[in-house]
Amino acid sequence: MTTTSKHRKPTKPNLDYGFFGPDSVTWKVFQHPVSFTIGFHRTVITEMFEPFLLASVKDTDAVMSRPSVRYDRTLQYVSTVAFADSETAVNASNTLFKIHSHIRGLEPISGGQYDANAPEAQLWIHLTQWHSVLLTYEMLGPGKLSAEEEEQYWAECRRAAEFQTIDPETVPRNRQEMREYYERMRPILAATEETQNIVHHLLDASAFLMDDLPSYYSPFKSVTRELIKKATIATMPRWLRRMAGVQQSAITDAAVIMGAKALLKVSSMLSEHHQLFVLKRVSPGAAKVLKPVLLGKPPINAEVLEPEAAFKKAGLQLPREQYQNHLKVRPITPPQHAPRDPGAEHLLQLA
Repeated sequence: MTTTSKHRKPTKPNLDYGFFGPDSVTWKVFQHPVSFTIGFHRTVITEMFEPFLLASVKDTDAVMSRPSVRYDRTLQYVSTVAFADSETAVNASNTLFKIHSHIRGLEPISGGQYDANAPEAQLWIHLTQWHSVLLTYEMLGPGKLSAEEEEQYWAECRRAAEFQTIDPETVPRNRQEMREYYERMRPILAATEETQNIVHHLLDASAFLMDDLPSYYSPFKSVTRELIKKATIATMPRWLRRMAGVQQSAITDAAVIMGAKALLKVSSMLSEHHQLFVLKRVSPGAAKVLKPVLLGKPPINAEVLEPEAAFKKAGLQLPREQYQNHLKVRPITPPQHAPRDPGAEHLLQLA
């Protein structure tokens, strides 16, 4: 036994497989290194073109002032729904609903209301995540899913939607329905100067990734960061790049896609402990969630649950039901601005 292994803490097993499990396409796709890097990076950038979401992001200010905290916090939540046991995922969903209940305000150009818990707002965030992860997995990772796997992936996307206020029936059932959703959203999307500032800030936010890596990794940091930035741009459609004010040639696209593929292939071949080591530097919260799964620690109960049954067991309504009840008691008129994000250490005070 090596010194390192002697000092490793024992991995605590999950209570169950949660809502997907080892036979799911979700586990197959979301475990790949592309999901936690370029897939998630593309997600948060794409989200910003929805003007009501952008208004909430500007008011709460976490994306601009604490990008690493926001990245880690959000990636931990996504990992919890995908990989944690049912009790942990339900509690995380309930906490997030309460936090989002405080995020209401006015979009400054239209004067319309934004509401972080609104089903249409949640649907946009949910679908940009699941679509971006799948797109980057196929474009930069192992390649396309089989027809059966893709059908299962979108079914699991609907299941994951139950942890938000979304009606699962509004979630696309296949790639074509996902395209149709984007076509419906495209006239709503917009890019102001503020949008472009935040998008450029997020594109450069890869600078905070891997800050905790040991010094002997330093020669690779700047190259990897620039590769993540340019590979993320390469996955964006040209019309979205124009809105963002981002230019990148087709030659650069091809080069960075080739480089990203090679880097991600090497990353996926690392041992489980080395993958956790790197993931911890990208998102400590996500690494904590993924640890028992990556290390193959079986859960106490080898079962996969339905969301409705798990929420009922916890004595909670599904988020979409909680939202309908919340609408009856909250003030009709929102404040002009949502409160600023208080930081990770104080966030639970809102829950």
